[in-house]
Amino acid sequence: MRKTVTSVLLASAMLLAAEPASAAKVKPVLLKVPIAFATKLPGLGSTIKWIGERIQTASNGSIKMKVYEPKKLVAPFEILGAVSSGKINAGYATAGYWAGKIPAAPLFSAVPFGPEAGEYLAWLWHGNGGKLYQEMYDQAGFNVHVEVCGIIAPETSGWFAKEIKSVEDLKGMKMRFFGLGGQVMQKLGVSTSLLPGGEIFPALEKKAIDATEFSMPAIDKLLGFHKLAKNNYFPGWHQQATVFELLINKDTWNGLHDSQRMVIELICKAGTADSFAYTEAIQADAMKTNVEKNGVTNRYWSDDMLALYKKTWDEVAAEQAAKDAFFKKVWDDLSAFRAKYDIWEAHAFLPRAKR
Repeated sequence: MRKTVTSVLLASAMLLAAEPASAAKVKPVLLKVPIAFATKLPGLGSTIKWIGERIQTASNGSIKMKVYEPKKLVAPFEILGAVSSGKINAGYATAGYWAGKIPAAPLFSAVPFGPEAGEYLAWLWHGNGGKLYQEMYDQAGFNVHVEVCGIIAPETSGWFAKEIKSVEDLKGMKMRFFGLGGQVMQKLGVSTSLLPGGEIFPALEKKAIDATEFSMPAIDKLLGFHKLAKNNYFPGWHQQATVFELLINKDTWNGLHDSQRMVIELICKAGTADSFAYTEAIQADAMKTNVEKNGVTNRYWSDDMLALYKKTWDEVAAEQAAKDAFFKKVWDDLSAFRAKYDIWEAHAFLPRAKR
C-alpha cells in the first residue's frame, strides 16, 4: 500500500513539475489592435471589443489584446499596410477597405445580390473561401494572416433627403457608398466616395454629399443620419452580409504557440456568431424608433429599380473579372458554390410571404 501511494505521489509530483515547463514554452503576446470602426457601433466595432475582453481568460493569460479606437494608433485605411510591415502586429477592419490595393478584396467583405450570412460563412469556412482569402493576401505580397472575425446581416441601401422614384433621381447625386455596390452606383450616374463612419454626418450636414449608406438601422441611428435624411431605403442589395477580419502580422502569427493560434481561431468564430445574433436582435427597435419618433419613412426599392441594380451589378462583376485574374478566380468559385447552395436554399426555406 505504501509503495502504491508513494508511486502515485511521485507521478503527481512529476506532472505538476512538468506543467510549468510546458507553460513556459508558450510565450505571452500582446496584440495591439487598431480598428476601422468605433467600438460603440454594434457589430462593426463592438465585436473586437467583445473578443478583447475575453481572450486573456480564454488563453489562460498567454494572449492579451489592446484595442485602439479609429485613428488612435493607425488610420482605418492604413491598417492593412501597417500590419503587413510590422508597424503593428494586428488590426481589425473589413477587406472592402483595400479595394484600391487588391481588386478582389471586396468579394471577402460584401457582394451585391450576394450571399446572406449563413451562405457566406459556409463558403468561407467550409468551401474554398477561407483558402482563397489567405491566398489573396499572400499573392498581393502582404505579410498578414487573416481570420474571419465577425459578420452582420443586410444593411440598408441608403439615406436620401427625397424619395427616389427612378434612376433619373440618382443621376448627378454625390453619395457615400461602400465597396462593389459603389461601382454599381457610379455606372448609374452617382458620384461616390468612401468616407469613414465618423466623417459621414458632417459631410451630409455641409452638403458635401447628398446621401449616404453605412450600415444597419441600429448603427445608422447612432450616427444621426435620420436628422438630415428622412428616407431610408431597403433592401441592402449591395450588402446582404458584411464580413469583418482580424489581421495578424504573419511573423507574429508564425511565432505563436499552436494553442494560441487555436484560441484566436475559436474566439473569432465565437465573436462571429455573437456579432450576427446581437445585431439581428436590435434592428426592429431601431426601425420602430426611427419611424415613430424621428419621422423616418422606410422605403422598399421597386421591382424595376432592383432589376436595374442587379443588371448593372452583373455588368460590374463581368468587367472586374475581365480586368483581374484573381478577382475572376474568386468570383468563379463563389458563383459555383452559390449555384450548388441554391438547391438547398430553394427547398429548405419558406418563401418570405409565408414566414
